[in-house]
Amino acid sequence: MVTSLQTVRRQLGYTGAQVIDLLTRRATALNLPIANQASLKTKLSRWENGKEQPSEIYQRLFREIYGRTNTELGFPDEPEEDPEAAELRARLAVARTVDRETVEVFRHQVDHARRLDRRFGALTQLDQLRIQIDHVQQLLTYRAGPQRPTLAGVLVEASTLAGWQALDRAAPGQAWTHYERAKTAAREADSPALLAHATAEQAFILIDLNEPTAAVDQLAHARSIAHGTATPLLSAWLAAAHGEALAAAGRADDARRAFDTASALLPADPVDPALPFLFLGDSHLDRWRGHALAHLGAPKAIDHLTAALARLPADFVRARAGLLVDLAYAHAAAGDRDAALTYAQQARRLATQIKSDRHQRRLNQLVLPGSGDTT
Repeated sequence: MVTSLQTVRRQLGYTGAQVIDLLTRRATALNLPIANQASLKTKLSRWENGKEQPSEIYQRLFREIYGRTNTELGFPDEPEEDPEAAELRARLAVARTVDRETVEVFRHQVDHARRLDRRFGALTQLDQLRIQIDHVQQLLTYRAGPQRPTLAGVLVEASTLAGWQALDRAAPGQAWTHYERAKTAAREADSPALLAHATAEQAFILIDLNEPTAAVDQLAHARSIAHGTATPLLSAWLAAAHGEALAAAGRADDARRAFDTASALLPADPVDPALPFLFLGDSHLDRWRGHALAHLGAPKAIDHLTAALARLPADFVRARAGLLVDLAYAHAAAGDRDAALTYAQQARRLATQIKSDRHQRRLNQLVLPGSGDTT
């Protein structure tokens, strides 16, 4: 069966892939929630073969990208309806198409963005992530039913990643907003683990703003949220995060105790598929402890950081940049100007490569021993 919709596409010379791209672009411009491209491929085939009628939102998009009327496209003339009600009806209809497979597609997209972020930094990822967040937020706003909590969970992961990226680009206000959204979505997902994680990561903004006491309080609150329900991995991660805030506040003994707790809690297999954003295995916990010790000016920081650098997985490029900055600070505190300068130069090259404004700022504040100049 040849439909009018198929006929018009052929007359205009569009391929199916081009139509899907046009639909996606127009929906983005109008801020309309639609299915992902893989689902659209199936839907376009069904629409053009007359097996399914496009909903009102897709009919509108077809009218706009093809420049044709309902009659020319083979759509029924609908009775006049209040535009606001029609818009809401369309959004609800699209949100109802969200199923388990759709949620998994979104989750894989966030995981892919996380992997790219580790290697290349936030420069190329943040704008794309914002678009995905807006899309998921729109669907969540109009989606009821069993997929709502899992969709909210994806929004948490995307928002916390965007928050961390914004902090790396020295945009603390934007980062704070991302984490607030993440916490709201975590409550929607009814997940103490996600709420504790988002609350804890937000505290790093307070550390960067030189508000360590507030950061300590927030991390204590994050640990209380997870108390009794957290996995050993999450409990270890929260303890280490608390340790960093305590070090920033100058509470050396408390910071060391927090990191000892993290080491004791860390499971032999520090991987949790439900928490794919937590990394404490390999050298990560040692790197974190070394960062705290460097902040405290402790001599042992150099040994921890040097050992962690040798074991850090190659794909954690931003982490490597931060570790090199910490080594520069640790050697400067020990009075070794040459080593501090060497690590600072390496860190600056890497921070420039991944466009990490946060690490660049830390390097700009480093005072080398001897002459008292900066890097």
